[in-house]
Amino acid sequence: MKFKHLFGPVPSRRLGVSLGIDLVPYKTCTMDCIFCECGKTTNLTIDRKEYVPTAEILDELDAYLKQSPDLDYITFSGLGEPTLHSRIGEILNFLKQNYPRYKVAILTNGTLLFHKELRDEIKNTDIVKPSLDAGSDEIFKKINSPHKSLDLHKIIDGLIELRKEFRGEIWLEVFIVPSLNDTNDELQKIKNAIEKIKPNKTQLNTLDRPGTENWVMPAKKEDLEKIASFLNAEVIANFKPRKKIKSFSKDIEDSIISTIRRRPCTANDLSEILGIHLNEINKYLQVLIENKKINSKEGKRGTFFRIK
Repeated sequence: MKFKHLFGPVPSRRLGVSLGIDLVPYKTCTMDCIFCECGKTTNLTIDRKEYVPTAEILDELDAYLKQSPDLDYITFSGLGEPTLHSRIGEILNFLKQNYPRYKVAILTNGTLLFHKELRDEIKNTDIVKPSLDAGSDEIFKKINSPHKSLDLHKIIDGLIELRKEFRGEIWLEVFIVPSLNDTNDELQKIKNAIEKIKPNKTQLNTLDRPGTENWVMPAKKEDLEKIASFLNAEVIANFKPRKKIKSFSKDIEDSIISTIRRRPCTANDLSEILGIHLNEINKYLQVLIENKKINSKEGKRGTFFRIK
């Protein structure tokens, strides 16, 4: 069975071996973040609806999980904002009722959690992993380019309410963009918000694959460590060595290398040529870069990857 809405399993720095569920079409999101590895948002919206058929997703999950794969997590993630799907709760409950052995995580930008209805829908998940990249409206707009109706303080209030109601774990991610949200003033505002939200973990991330805007640079390791100390956070660990990643497929690695040996390709090119989900392609590209097998160069259509 060829899967349209599932991808992976992929090696995740945060969740180990993860099977992804893609609930919305490419780049349907509530924000247009400058660091997004999936590219610019093409459908900026806050409208919750059934973007892809729920029945198709349930059929695919059933077909895949009946094989009892070795997974650390099933994640609602993909190429857009998963909480935009109006029946996410139904899909989550299907997993919990039929495949309770698997832990479930929701990777979300957190912008819609001020809706009580949504918080109720996702209450049975194991981990909610929202993001908060700013403590001020100015930086929020510069980094996240949100839908015009979104308000940072309302988003933070939604995260605070989630903490009060939710029995699972909340892992809050802060994406550090040098010169924007790493100033003392902005970090203090972020810290104030974190103290109100009370997540189980606060995790720092920074650019490790080309984002939407090519001027965005990764934060230095020593700067991240200082910020982590100030925010009482952890820096997301590097990938495990490839040989220790259960889900790493040598066939996919070889296919990527074989393709870009013929001509440089963007991540989107590789996804289309190889028929592999963009998120999965991005994970492999990062491992290949870390292993110094490939490098990247900016071109007119974006970032091109080629043999080193």
